[in-house]
Amino acid sequence: MTTATSARLPAALLALVLAVLAWSGLAPKDRGTWLMEVAPVLLALPVLVATRRRFPLSPLLYVLVALHAAVLCIGGRYTYAEVPLGFWLRDALGLARNHYDRLGHVMQGFVPALVAREVLLRTSPLRPGRWLFTLCTSVALAISALYELVEWLAAVLLGQGADAFLGTQGDPWDTQWDMFMALCGAVAAQLLLARVQDRQLARLGVVPGAPSPERRAA
Repeated sequence: MTTATSARLPAALLALVLAVLAWSGLAPKDRGTWLMEVAPVLLALPVLVATRRRFPLSPLLYVLVALHAAVLCIGGRYTYAEVPLGFWLRDALGLARNHYDRLGHVMQGFVPALVAREVLLRTSPLRPGRWLFTLCTSVALAISALYELVEWLAAVLLGQGADAFLGTQGDPWDTQWDMFMALCGAVAAQLLLARVQDRQLARLGVVPGAPSPERRAA
């Protein structure tokens, strides 16, 4: 990927995410559920825009964050239990339920693990290895557990009105499955993409384990 392409990538991805977000907000199945599902997108976008010049992320991470945002927006439009793609997979594979929410929770581990990895490599003395792998996995699991607590609080406050947000589909082990899928996503992301991320960080002038330009300037 050329430098010029890398510079244009965040703007192009931002435009795509905003388009998907706008589409998902047009007559969603339930407005309250939509707002709760896309809340992470609404929180993350301003932060990424504000830090674009001072703390640019790797192209890999920008792409993954955009994909995660799209997954959240689609789930918000239909509710996770009723996303058409999930029904298609259910029928094609003979599954017992709509598994789109499982994809959402895999992404909930996959993307935060790489976000944590990149931030730790650039702002701490940590180097690629077992400790970094363990900490990034733990961060992803902590985010997943926090999300489950938010779902629990929504159920307590909203009662039946939170059913679409919870998306348990009658599965008593849904919470455990959600966190397990996040764990799988976090481990898979680091095993598959850590080296790609390291190469892209090197192009940004970041040497894993060495003080980043941001830390040297502080």
